[in-house]
Amino acid sequence: MSNSPSNLAGTGLEVIDLATDADFTSRRLHTHNIATQMDGMARLASAFVERPETLLQELVESAIDLCGADSAGISLQSLDQHGEATYHWVATAGKYAHFLNAALPSFPSACAVCIERNQPQLFRVTQEFFDLMGIQADTVTDGLLIPWTMNDTRGTIWIMAHGRREAFDAEDSHMMQTLANFAAMAVRQQIQQKLIVEQAQAKAAAAMANDLAHKINNPLQSLTNCVYIASEGVDGADSQALAKDMSADLNRLSSLVKELLMLPTAS
Repeated sequence: MSNSPSNLAGTGLEVIDLATDADFTSRRLHTHNIATQMDGMARLASAFVERPETLLQELVESAIDLCGADSAGISLQSLDQHGEATYHWVATAGKYAHFLNAALPSFPSACAVCIERNQPQLFRVTQEFFDLMGIQADTVTDGLLIPWTMNDTRGTIWIMAHGRREAFDAEDSHMMQTLANFAAMAVRQQIQQKLIVEQAQAKAAAAMANDLAHKINNPLQSLTNCVYIASEGVDGADSQALAKDMSADLNRLSSLVKELLMLPTAS
């Protein structure tokens, strides 16, 4: 179902395009400390270089510090084989920290609206939404959603207030745009790292398979010799001894084949 304003009526979700919201653009709530902003950016840059696996979490924690939010998070859009979207919360902080790895449907969804419009959104969530989802959570009295894109991967980064009706302004939106760029870079880094690991695993599996193939050749050659001797009826050949040799080689062969089958399949 479409997340159009008419369809969202009665779901407890309110999602407004910031570009068309005069009330939001007129807000002048606070002046950001430049030193704090620079410190936050330095922290993120350091994480990107030294601890890229922590960057998404650093992002949401920085969003809380830089924008004075009560909760923050990053969602990642996943599409199933039928093209149906799910939104996974891959990083969370603040009051919503315990919702890490939550997965929300494509409707009703503020994230879906943000990605469809490809513009920053103001959103609020009432108790009606949580009743519909069957979960317990603090209502969202003011929130910002910023879309980000990395090749074919899309998602949002968001901040929330859970009591203040007007918690964020245009300066917060600009800051979140910068953080959204970091989020896209972090996801790109993770995808590349995963690809490198998979390639390394595939290379190791290929080397192991090659080694096992050589090991398999030995008992296979021995079995071939035993079968030849038995088929030729060579004088003095002890059938029991041949059977014993064949049994041992078969066991070795079976063990090696099991090892081979347990190797990961390379794409």
